[in-house]
Amino acid sequence: MRFCRFEHNDSIRYGLIEQGKGGEVIGRALPTMPTSIYDFEGGVTVELAVDAVRLLAPVVPTKIVCVGRNYREHAKELNHEVPTSPLIFLKPSSAVLAPGCTIRRPVKLSQRVDYEGELGVVIGKRCRDLREDEDARAYILGYTCVNDVTARDLQNKDGQWSRAKGFDTFCPMGPIVVSGLDPWAGMRVQTRVNEELRQDGTTADFIFALDEIMRYISAVMTLEPGDVIATGTPAGVGPLRAGDVVEVSVEGVGTLENPVGDR
Repeated sequence: MRFCRFEHNDSIRYGLIEQGKGGEVIGRALPTMPTSIYDFEGGVTVELAVDAVRLLAPVVPTKIVCVGRNYREHAKELNHEVPTSPLIFLKPSSAVLAPGCTIRRPVKLSQRVDYEGELGVVIGKRCRDLREDEDARAYILGYTCVNDVTARDLQNKDGQWSRAKGFDTFCPMGPIVVSGLDPWAGMRVQTRVNEELRQDGTTADFIFALDEIMRYISAVMTLEPGDVIATGTPAGVGPLRAGDVVEVSVEGVGTLENPVGDR
């Protein structure tokens, strides 16, 4: 299943993406987030070209749970210790940004804003206290691209990360959600700034596998449908400047592109 959340004629819907004769089209649409491809059987036939609609962030999460330092080389580049258990933090839903919209650097408060390209996991079914013998895949709706934008100087200054990670526009995600992928086997995660490759990693290098991450998180907080887990960023993080264009690509999903400006 490949789906998006889109706006067309002042209506916001979720659309099933299919291959048409002239390219990708939204074949069926729903007013609410699907839980599986079968939900679209009850949807409305629309036949809209994907490039003829405005793509929004593909889900509306109640929370974004992020995993810090889940790649050894990223921990090393920031001179941080490699964690012995998943290091989690939250980004507010108000930080979510649609594909193509502008990341705004808070220049009055921060002089260093970094990109962090990541695989995003979209929850499809309520998940609480995931057991060791349960298959984590049963709770995953699909996968998307996430940019965990970070005010690096504030992260270092504050000691905790809420402010550094939580500014409006600091969580671009999208452009679509794709099911049936396998992060355990390895999915390539890349970030480019102005078309120059800056990050190039694979989820096969996770310190903590996705099922371990989900068990750890769900023992603390209930994951609701539409919530997003940002699974950590590979080495190669760096600063963004006004006028840059940053692209996060996840194998099997596509590319999330956002320009950068100041506020």
